Amino acid sequence: MSDMEDVLDRQQRERRARMRRRAASKRAQRELDEQLGVAVALMEEENQSRRGSREGRASNVDRHRHSRGKNLLEDYFIPQSLYSDVHFRARYRMQPHLFNKVMHDICNYDDYFVQKKNCAGDLGLLPEQKFTAVIRMLAYGSSADQVDEIARMGKSTILESLVRFCDAVENLYTMDYLRRPTPRDLQRLLQKAESRGFPGMIGSIDCMHWQWKNCPSAWQGDYGNRKGQKSIILEAVAGFDTWVWHAFFGVAGSQNDLNVLGQSPVFNDILRGECPNITYEVNNTVYQNGYYLADGIYPRWTTFVKSIPHPRSEKENFFAAYQEGYRKDVERCFGILQARWAIIRGAARLFDEEVLRSIMMTCIILHNMIVEDEYDYDVEEVYEPDPMNTTLTRIYEKPMGPNGEPVQHDPLVRDGNFMHRMIERYTEMQSSYIHEHRQVDLMEHLWAVKGNEGQ
Repeated sequence: MSDMEDVLDRQQRERRARMRRRAASKRAQRELDEQLGVAVALMEEENQSRRGSREGRASNVDRHRHSRGKNLLEDYFIPQSLYSDVHFRARYRMQPHLFNKVMHDICNYDDYFVQKKNCAGDLGLLPEQKFTAVIRMLAYGSSADQVDEIARMGKSTILESLVRFCDAVENLYTMDYLRRPTPRDLQRLLQKAESRGFPGMIGSIDCMHWQWKNCPSAWQGDYGNRKGQKSIILEAVAGFDTWVWHAFFGVAGSQNDLNVLGQSPVFNDILRGECPNITYEVNNTVYQNGYYLADGIYPRWTTFVKSIPHPRSEKENFFAAYQEGYRKDVERCFGILQARWAIIRGAARLFDEEVLRSIMMTCIILHNMIVEDEYDYDVEEVYEPDPMNTTLTRIYEKPMGPNGEPVQHDPLVRDGNFMHRMIERYTEMQSSYIHEHRQVDLMEHLWAVKGNEGQ
């Protein structure tokens, strides 16, 4: 019996030992599995931080773009939308019908904005989402991260949409909305100017600085202005309705208005002999060229009527006040541009000068489109009678010769080392005598027409 009990005890001890070894093996396996799990998690986290287009790239963030696109349509783009046209105009800076026209034209021009399926078969972003992102950046000066919360788009997609949008607007609308004034446009400008007491005036000219926050280090000397900021200069000509007839952008901020004028193409038509012939009479003197109102830094050319720096007589004070008031058309235009498109009011954050130029031109073109859409040109304006009985300014599409036919100008070709006709026109344009004589005539005319209004 004792031998049997010894055998049973030994077997029980062996069984318990096997169970202990098996439990220890399981604990070791569990610890190994946990260590492997931690290692795999760390490896996945490291791969996600690398990004890139190779294995280990982080998966796309699910921004729920489809639900946001549906909400955006319900907010603004369906007949019974949540927000009214007043809210749409305030947030998109234009009426819904103009926005839809621009969106339709650009989608036909660049299919990048059209909703398509990607290579995985998923539907992409709606055109309304991409256009909303772009307009919000232009109108509010928002960063791509801020717009992401509204349109549910990635930063790279937002910036690409902005660049493509500006390129499309330039290519589609520059011919119509940054054009030279047509004869009909000129007649309207001249009629309005004559009612103000400035016959022959076709607008006002000035420059505006756009601060460039991320100007490359190598360019900071050229682009530093007198305030110590880095900026790029816009030269513009604006009319009474703040329509921009001429825009020249890209000159470094270290230069002044005269340097910008020396590089600007604003008078190229005059030098080529292709400008319309404008005839008007001021103080019994006939003049043959239009002019812009300008501040004191501009030269004494026949194309400018400048501010009087130190008026001394009552007439000079009166003339300076009127001239400065109407010269503010371009200043008012700059203010509206910066209020409407906050991206050009704040400092530019992009690095590429060409992209900045495209953004500036896009803002000006959209501004002109809004002016055309909302300004009532057909309303009948009541002009006060002119006691001087001045003949209305006459405007022709082309200069006319004595025989009644358009004058055919000689082509500008090099004769030896000089282009004589262009140099003659340039010299004639720089005549300070005509400038000062016309300034005196305008002063007398304005005093006779409007000097007694306050009495």
